[in-house]
Amino acid sequence: MALHLGRMSAGPWWRAARGGCGELRAWSQRSAAEPICRRPPGTHGTVQSRGLGHGRTARGAPWLGTGLAAALGGVAGLAAAAFGHVQRAEMVPKSSGARSPSLEKPAEEDELARRCSGFMAAPVTDLRELRRRPGDMKTKMELLILETQAQVCQALAQVDGVASFSVDRWERKEGGGGISCILQDGSVFEKAGVSISVIHGNLSEEAAKQMRSRGRILKSNDGKLPFTAMGVSSVIHPKNPHAPSFHFNYRYFEVEEADGNKHWWFGGGCDLTPTYLNQEDAVHFHRTLKEACDQHGPDLYPKFKKWCDDYFLIAHRGERRGIGGIFFDDLASPSKEEVFRFVQSCAQAVVPSYIPLVKKHCDDSFTPQEKLWQQLRRGRYVEFNLVYDRGTKFGLLTPGSRIESILMSLPLTARWEYMHSPSENSKEAEILEVLRHPRDWVH
Repeated sequence: MALHLGRMSAGPWWRAARGGCGELRAWSQRSAAEPICRRPPGTHGTVQSRGLGHGRTARGAPWLGTGLAAALGGVAGLAAAAFGHVQRAEMVPKSSGARSPSLEKPAEEDELARRCSGFMAAPVTDLRELRRRPGDMKTKMELLILETQAQVCQALAQVDGVASFSVDRWERKEGGGGISCILQDGSVFEKAGVSISVIHGNLSEEAAKQMRSRGRILKSNDGKLPFTAMGVSSVIHPKNPHAPSFHFNYRYFEVEEADGNKHWWFGGGCDLTPTYLNQEDAVHFHRTLKEACDQHGPDLYPKFKKWCDDYFLIAHRGERRGIGGIFFDDLASPSKEEVFRFVQSCAQAVVPSYIPLVKKHCDDSFTPQEKLWQQLRRGRYVEFNLVYDRGTKFGLLTPGSRIESILMSLPLTARWEYMHSPSENSKEAEILEVLRHPRDWVH
């Protein structure tokens, strides 16, 4: 079923964002209630953990890469990520009114109902099951990704001010389902998708082979390997060529062997893809991610920044897809709770790292030539996702895939020109130099 949501009310979900186009200021409820870009775009005029990320599984190459969200969104219904600001978001104010004893509910039920009331749709898992296992990582992660989806959708709708989200709730016959929220052809955004999925079942033989090829010893029972996977993923393509495209996803995976032994890991990251280089934007984006990572160890940002630069290489072009960010996969040490807290911190950096950049540039004027260059760079985005992204390829080659979820990341429009090459010393050549030779933006 598809529901259409217009501009949603904005609560105090985060504390810092870009106030108006081109202006940094504190985020307020008043500014959240107003549209950001009032004219059409383009018109002229800590507690450190011990050794997070240093375990055996954190060093290997990514299993499915950033497309895991889309692939499992199609194959198994997975999509992945989490967000907020440095402090936990409060989407619905707590009630201060007294309850009569006859209507009193257990505290955990009130809290769950409060959180769920702010989601884009009801949880995939039955509420009775979520209440039965409140401390289980599957419950915690599902609530986190649902909260993330709602907060990001609210932020995007508030920035756009015109378009509405289509909310598509779907089920997977093998087990689980998901919620895909899509905004298309708005005032600010050409296409913005924020999807979550929570799925379970048995791993396909192809997926099991990929895991085993990377050193995981998985003992199946008559060829069956039960798994649970969940995550949130988002890809955002603004209309204005001076506003960068953006991607993030965060995910959690469990596999149970024949003897009952469970393997678990987290993955995710976020990255920025500008059409034109703005050094202030790049520094802001990477510094925000570094601050999130540094809460859990000083070595995490440089490690995951390099992993991101390496992963998003379009080898046949000799270019990265964008200016990077962070990327990690198979993160399973030092403990489940510590890695979950790290994922929370990274997810909570999503809105403050990206939304200020869109607000800053949503009203920038641009020329037809700059719009053309944006379309050519969108073509590179498509090339990476269809040729190199492991999750996308995995999903497209697997029977039963949900194609719409897999291809959600693609822009509405893109362009390819034969032997196109930008002029020397042009703004287009400047961004190409950065894409060919990644920079350190925070030192």
